[in-house]
Amino acid sequence: MTMTRREFVNASLAAAAAAALPGAARAGEPRPPGQPLRILILGGTKFLGPALVAAARPRGHVLTLFNRGKTNPQLFPDLEKLHGDRDGKLDALKGRKWDAVIDDSGYVPRIVRQSAELLAPSVGQYLFVSTISVYRDDIPPGSDEGAGVQELADPASEDVRKDYGALKAACERTVAAALPGRTTVVRPTLIVGPDDPTDRFTYWPVRLDRGGEVLAPGDGEDPTQIVDVRDLAAFMIGLVEARVMGTFHAAGPEKTTTMRAMLEACARGVGSKAKLTWVPAAFLEGRSVSAWGDMPAWIPRGPDAGAMQLSNARAVAKGLRFRPVADTARDTLAWWKAEPEERRKAPMHAGLAPDRETEVLAAWKAGGQKSKAG
Repeated sequence: MTMTRREFVNASLAAAAAAALPGAARAGEPRPPGQPLRILILGGTKFLGPALVAAARPRGHVLTLFNRGKTNPQLFPDLEKLHGDRDGKLDALKGRKWDAVIDDSGYVPRIVRQSAELLAPSVGQYLFVSTISVYRDDIPPGSDEGAGVQELADPASEDVRKDYGALKAACERTVAAALPGRTTVVRPTLIVGPDDPTDRFTYWPVRLDRGGEVLAPGDGEDPTQIVDVRDLAAFMIGLVEARVMGTFHAAGPEKTTTMRAMLEACARGVGSKAKLTWVPAAFLEGRSVSAWGDMPAWIPRGPDAGAMQLSNARAVAKGLRFRPVADTARDTLAWWKAEPEERRKAPMHAGLAPDRETEVLAAWKAGGQKSKAG
């Protein structure tokens, strides 16, 4: 690939900046094996954050968490915690130096720019957690990290709900501009496992554990990709330890899998004998049963399914590993059962409510199934 003049200048500046950091390796140069690192985590107290802490601490790294101190403040009393706000209240970060920063809480380019520019002179590597949502809906199956990403229709937008993917893509560019040659971008697919506040995978182990007849979406052959939060965290810490730059899809399992394989693995993991009843996508759409929201981790085959078939070869080559889906399901269910009763009794944030599932299954048996057979 031919390097443009601007890219050459940015790369040269990055190398000079990295060399000027006390004790920092040059951009792209691996750190000595086993060297304890000073790692700053922007966030650190919800889902991926605690998983990062759990992956880093046994390896001897010195961790600092920066957040508002409002989410799970009781966690990690033995770690250094700096409080502030990413939007304009970063004084606690001034005058400090870290080997690396992991940004798992950046969504708006204007806000990400503040931390990236402030930390640029004092960190050797900036790892930004992005998302596969940066891609267009019609991304081809098997696409690698070089596929084109979304652009903001309104460059001034900060509407995360409306422009989530395009904003994340803009955040990636913001970080790269602030620390050229010293950035790592990880684009996870659906992150799953214990402590997930979204229920976008938890629904399946919980539902299968309840037993009975389970509404399953499509014909079972639709592709899906997930990544256990613990595998993702271990991969990210490994990227920091080896000072690996670049962009990576964190999407698993290692080989392409299907909804049928995933749900059957979940059933094995939780010891469920529940019956899976597969209901065609067209019927579900007609009954206003949505992909992804009502049927978590599912996108029916078609123009939008490429996002569930991304290449993970680059990440696997750099150390991303995947535990069995059955293990993730087992551990997720165990975590769920230990949650407060109030949480477990409340409606889940994803998936179908029991009465709604019963209604759709009854409709399928009464009319849709017969129509399909005819």
